Amino acid sequence: MVNRRSILIASLAAASLAVSPALAATGPAFDANAFADAQKAGRPILIAIHASWCPTCKAQAPIVSELRADPRFKNLAYFEIDFDSQKDLVNRFGARMQSTLIVFKGDKEEGRSVGDTNRDSIYALVSKTI
Repeated sequence: MVNRRSILIASLAAASLAVSPALAATGPAFDANAFADAQKAGRPILIAIHASWCPTCKAQAPIVSELRADPRFKNLAYFEIDFDSQKDLVNRFGARMQSTLIVFKGDKEEGRSVGDTNRDSIYALVSKTI
């Protein structure tokens, strides 16, 4: 017999199995050569230090995806660093935790944020690079 409880349980189970593309990694893994090339070219750069288990990172992902699609940021070089498996890079960039966003204009760091999920402030951070 189907009742509201069994429908609710089935719905929750199905939702937990679905993986939204917006919650998945949104960009290329960090590449030292591509990063150096972007710096030499003076391009705006955004580095996202994330973890797949991090709810804050999951909240940042759709904002970063939207930002990357915005024509104002068409020249933005974007790289992701996995907090758990790329500790050497996490340390290189001085990040202490996941959900860290770091922006560069060429070789100069222009700013960073940790744990920010506000669309306007993330856009403002990245806007410092253009």
